[in-house]
Amino acid sequence: MLDVQNISTYYGNACALHNVSFRVEKEEIVSIIGANGAGKSTLMKSIMGVVKPSSGYIQYKGKNLMRMPTHAIVKNGVVYVPEGRDVFTALSVQDNLRMGAFSKKLSSREIEERFDEMYEMFPRLKERRKQLAGTLSGGEQQMLAIARGLMSRPEIIMFDEPSLGLAPVIVDEVFDRILAINKKMHISIVLVEQNAYMALSISNRAYVLENGVMTMSGESQQLINDNRIRKAYLGIRET
Repeated sequence: MLDVQNISTYYGNACALHNVSFRVEKEEIVSIIGANGAGKSTLMKSIMGVVKPSSGYIQYKGKNLMRMPTHAIVKNGVVYVPEGRDVFTALSVQDNLRMGAFSKKLSSREIEERFDEMYEMFPRLKERRKQLAGTLSGGEQQMLAIARGLMSRPEIIMFDEPSLGLAPVIVDEVFDRILAINKKMHISIVLVEQNAYMALSISNRAYVLENGVMTMSGESQQLINDNRIRKAYLGIRET
């Protein structure tokens, strides 16, 4: 479905990603874990065309994403929910959702139908639909960012640090929603996350990104039980 092969991305002379490869199949959850500064966000931005890799290729359902502008990538079914939520704080909740459907030429009725879908999945947003997004709590803003991404009905959605800055109880709620998006809406998910245990717990497969290089990959349950992962990312020492 999504195939990233041997991409390298630079910021000036600094190499942020070096020969990075990974893949995502239909209806999979794939996690990418790594420390802060490992290159996880750069990888997401490279896929979305926000930054341009200097080599390699990125294909989605046989189409070359590296030749597309970001809005065309979204139109083709790939959506990115960035780190830090990045909602339009001066717009209402509902207007934020409307922005998520901007890449599609939808009728008013179709947009209303999608509002209803999002409000069913995120009841709190319905209660606050006329409220300015900037007045929402951090958890509510994260829910809004997710719902906005879903408004275009993507086939794959990429989450960048969805747990960042949230209370543990809200993190659980966010991850429950991500799992529901995959299971109920049949959407493939790429989950970039520093909270390695949470990410590995809900994903099918995972990759480890360190200093811009993919160093490990495998079934998520295998990685949870790998002593290197347990020590470096889960804080568990060998006994």
